[in-house]
Parts: sequence; structure tokens; C-alpha cells
Amino acid sequence: MAAAERIAALREEMKACGIDIYIVPTSDFHESEYVGDYFKTREYLTGFTGSAGTAVITMTEAGLWTDGRYFIQAEQQLDKNVVALYRMGEDNVPAVKEYVDRNLVPGGCLGFDGRVVNARDGEEYEKLVEKKQCRLAASQDLTELIWQERPQLPENPVFILEEKYSGESVGSKLKRVREKMKEKQADVHILTSVYDIAWLFNIRGGDIPHVPVVLSFAVITDEESIWFVHEKVLSEEVRAYCRDNQISIRDYQAIYDYAAHITAEKKVLMDKNIVNYRIYKSLKEEVSVIQDKNPTELMKAVKNQTELSNIRSAHVKDGVAFTNFMYWLKTNIGKRELTEISVSEYLQNCRSSQELFLDISFDTICAYGANGAMMHYSATEESNAKLEPRGLLLVDSGGHYLEGSTDITRTIALGEVTREEKFYFTTVCRSVLNLAGAKFLYGCRGNNLDILARGPLWNLGLDYKCGTGHGIGYLLNVHESPNGFRWKIVPERSDSCVLEEGMVTTDEPGIYLEGKYGIRTENELVCKKAEKNEYGQFMEFETITYAPIDLDAILPEEMTKTEKRLLNNYHKMVYEKISPYLEAGVKEWLKEYTREI
Repeated sequence: MAAAERIAALREEMKACGIDIYIVPTSDFHESEYVGDYFKTREYLTGFTGSAGTAVITMTEAGLWTDGRYFIQAEQQLDKNVVALYRMGEDNVPAVKEYVDRNLVPGGCLGFDGRVVNARDGEEYEKLVEKKQCRLAASQDLTELIWQERPQLPENPVFILEEKYSGESVGSKLKRVREKMKEKQADVHILTSVYDIAWLFNIRGGDIPHVPVVLSFAVITDEESIWFVHEKVLSEEVRAYCRDNQISIRDYQAIYDYAAHITAEKKVLMDKNIVNYRIYKSLKEEVSVIQDKNPTELMKAVKNQTELSNIRSAHVKDGVAFTNFMYWLKTNIGKRELTEISVSEYLQNCRSSQELFLDISFDTICAYGANGAMMHYSATEESNAKLEPRGLLLVDSGGHYLEGSTDITRTIALGEVTREEKFYFTTVCRSVLNLAGAKFLYGCRGNNLDILARGPLWNLGLDYKCGTGHGIGYLLNVHESPNGFRWKIVPERSDSCVLEEGMVTTDEPGIYLEGKYGIRTENELVCKKAEKNEYGQFMEFETITYAPIDLDAILPEEMTKTEKRLLNNYHKMVYEKISPYLEAGVKEWLKEYTREI
């Protein structure tokens, strides 16, 4: 069925339930950024495949809200006669809630599946319908009624992340969480973030493509830890591990009944931005809810010394894999047929040959020419561009290793490139180096430093419609809160915390010219302490991504003396880190591509 037929079928179900407006977010029961096939209801209805967006369906209109990363992609994928595109953050574009408020008639009904809408949003919709004397229907997934061949809920095997990789025992982590609960006077902590649960229990799985997590919920009290999970996915080894760590196991769906039976005098700690609306509404009205961030969010963002040591090792392997790929690409372009998909597969093979490699950390973005202007482009058989020995190829990729997760972007000159392309490539390189070379007082947030990366672009009257960088999970999600770089605070992103020693954050400015090309360079930075003096504690960054930045596209005359020094020092480090692991021909090539300019 096409989008028009699916939306028409949904409207029939809306009519039968007396629902006037139905909201379909991009989410699972855990507010995860990326979701498995079972949860791709918004994609099923609209045809838009991006990872972020919300569909709103009325009896006469359908709209899709998404952010600047996906404007071009959404334009291409949506049937404009069926679904209107609302560009989030642009002038005169209403937010989803504003649109609902305008279009919900008094006495009408607003609907959504309360399991895929967080408690904060659910409360706001409650207030909206109350103001208009409307009804809220949040108990049913209407898409379930029309999606004939819907995939099953994922139930993939679970494995234990040994302490030599995690660097801290489950007992120690639980003790720290309980200390935070005591500080906040909480009796019960409901934890629904699959990333936080994986970190807390030192377990990993495979329930979201390229995100090694387990669909599950957790409850922590002073006396017990309960893990709500599909029991069939647990091996006897994992069950024994849970017993050893005093983790009780209950059925995945039992969380709602558990919440309903929490006694009235209890104080429950939860993050309403993550806990789903149905869990929240399952609580007795008399239960006190302490709204706050999950204590685990900041704990897992600050990597311990074992994790940092492992992550550096993972990046050496990843740098070797990417350098082997870049050498192969440079030496084969124009000599054999190469496409976006075929070179992506070759890069994955380079990674998979590395020790302790588990999976790619996200679907590789391999975008040639104009495709590079779509920030989160994904090649399909229809769009798969043939690579020519000219122009720019943008490759954003990464790997999961037992030693950590990586995320690297390089834009590669495949042959002749124009002076304009070189100028913009050099500008982006300068931006990356300026941020990586920052020295700042403790207490700064990513918002304070973002100008260092954006400045060279802003001076040209250019910008990019996304953040400059995001936190990286340890064998988890590659977009991890609460650290990041962004020029303004975007509350729903939760990426503007104080930068702490041990946080790992990407540094990835870019230039995207629709119909022409995209340029992005991305490294990962570890936040470290520098000197402390009468002015306070100074901080700095260590770059831990080890792969050459393509000198074929650099204009040295457009760089300052300091920027050249930063690039030369970076390339010297790259050569020292990874050349011992390269074959002779690749090693010689790398020496040329990390030469001083």
C-alpha cells in the first residue's frame, strides 16, 4: 500500500474510535533514538525513512515534522499530495503541539499510543485537551490494526560485558545509583532508557539495529533491583549472573502492573522525558514523583580509566581499518567500477577484520557528490551513485568493538576537485582543528565552545542545521547525552551539560550545499584536565580518532600558522599510532598523506 492508502486506512480506525487527531512519533517504549522495525510506524504511514520525525494525522490533513538533518531527504520521500513537510525550527513553522492546539476542535479527541510518547509530552497533551474540553485516547496503537505484516518485537540474545571492558562492577554502579536516590529522598527509581539499563547491569544485546541494547525496563529500590525483560532471551549464564548480582527477573510487560502497585506513600524517581506515558499514568495519583535526570545518564557519560584506555585501543583498530579503506579507494578509483554501496561494503570488511569487532555502530553514510548534501543520506539500490575520479565522497561510519564504539567522518577527494570545493573543505578542516585545540575553564558547556567550530563558517555566511558534536556511548548508542556541542540550547536534545573530564564528544562541523556536495570531517575528543591555577581548573581535549584528513583537498594558504601546526601535529600522531599496524604499501602511502604542510 502507498502512503495515501495507509493513511486512509488509519483514518477509518480513527473514525471508528472517535479520534480527530492521531500522533505517531518516532519512538519505541523507551524513547530510543533509533528503533527496530516493529516500531517504525511513522515510516510505515508516511514513507519517510529518517531516524527523527513525528507524523500528525487528522481526518483531512497529514503532516510530517522533522529537523534540518532530513529536510532534503523528506522532500524526496514524501508524497506532497498526501503528507505535508513541516521543517522544525524554521520561521513560521508551528511545532507539533501548536499544530494540534490549532486543529483540535472543542469537544474533539486526541489520540496516540501512550507507550511511545514520553510522560512529559503526555502531560502537555493532557493540559491541551483539558483546555479545549476534549478527550484523550492514549491506550491503543491504531497502526497495529492496519499493519498486516508488521515485524515482531525483537527478542535477541543478551551477553555480559566483562569488567575488563566496563571497568566497574554492577554492585558498584548500583551503590552509586542508590546514593543518588537517597540524596533525592527517592524510594523507587523507574529506569526505562535501554542505554542506561545496559550500562548499569553491564549487559549488551541486539534489539535495535547497530545499537547493542536489550528492550527492557528496570526498577531500583534500596532493597532490590528488578529487570523487566523477555525471559526467553536470557541464557542460563545470564540468569546466573543476575542471581549473583541480586537482580530479579520479571516479564517485560509486567512493568505496568508493577507501577500500578507501588504504594501511595512511596516517592518515585523518574525522568519524564524518557519514561513512557502509560507507565507514568499507571502510578497511583497519591504517589509522589520526583522528576529528574536518571543518575546513570551522567555516570555513563564520564568514562572511567579502563573504558578510556579501551576506547583508545578501539580507535587505533578503527583508524587502521579506515586508512586501509582510504588507501584502497584512492588507488582504485577510475580503475574499476565503484559505487556508494560497494565501497561501504568494503569499509565494513576492513572493520570486521579487526580483533574484537562486533558490528558497525550505525548504517554507513556514503554519499557521492550531491548526495553528500543530505546529512543522513543512506544509499539505496535506486540512489546508489557510481563513483567517478572527480569530486568529493563523504563517508560517515563507525564500529562497535568490545573496547568501545567509534564514529568518524572523512570527505575524500576522488580526483580533480574545484577550488571552491577545496576552499570549503579547508574551512571545515579549520573548524575541526579550532574546536579540538580549545583550552577552557571548567564549568564551560558545549554551547560556550561551539563558536570555535562554527566561526569560520559563520564568517562566510554559512551554517549547518545540526549540532557540532554529540556524546558517544561505550559499546552503546553513538548519540549519547548529556554532552555535546551546539550553538543554542535545544531542550529535547539534552546535550548542554558542563563538560567533565572523561567525556567523549564528537567534533563534526560541515558544509552542505543542496544539489552540489556535502563536506564533513569528524573526530572524537576526550575531555581532560589541564593545569589548575589562581584562575581555576583549565580543561582541554585529546583527539582520539586516528585517520588522515585528505590533503588532496587542502589549501594551505587559507590556513593560519596555528591551524597548520594543529593539522601537522594531528597527522604526526595519526602516523605514529597506526603505521605499525599497516602493510608496507599502505604505510608508505600514509606517510605521504600525513606529511607536513
